[in-house]
Amino acid sequence: MGVPNTSPWSLRVAVLTAMVGAATIAAPASAQTKTSTLDVGATVTKNCTVSASAIAFGGIDTTSTAARDGTGGISVTCTFGAGWSAAADKGQGADATVATRQMAGPNGDVLNYGLYKDDAHTVAWGDGTGETEEIADTGNGLAQPKPIYASIMPNQQTAHAGSYADQVTVTLTY
Repeated sequence: MGVPNTSPWSLRVAVLTAMVGAATIAAPASAQTKTSTLDVGATVTKNCTVSASAIAFGGIDTTSTAARDGTGGISVTCTFGAGWSAAADKGQGADATVATRQMAGPNGDVLNYGLYKDDAHTVAWGDGTGETEEIADTGNGLAQPKPIYASIMPNQQTAHAGSYADQVTVTLTY
């Protein structure tokens, strides 16, 4: 019998052959795969909300010949990109208009007042009829506060002392 070949080269070949053989024996069977797609979708709808903060004039001196100003506001939250407009009706006064509203008080008395889009009181806030304008903007997804300026007209000396109130409906269109 001959002497086995123990050269480093032959040892490397033997080890490599043994590893390949072991890997072939240990290799799992080839797995098969299939793919599919999962569709995902949503529809963003236009939505808006509106809230209002009251205008409280406090104590009024009807013997004064100056107007009494006050400020309140509305806050509109709309879907990003949704155009909107906010209109105000004439309120509950029997002879009120959107240009001149009326707060009702004791003895059938009224206090005339106006609502405005600007602090100079040059643009009446209403429903877009007559000399009034609506408030309009485009939604940004966040609350958009809009100030409402108010003024009780001067020279209403015949109003009796007591509480006066009105309620204006705000209609949001989007």
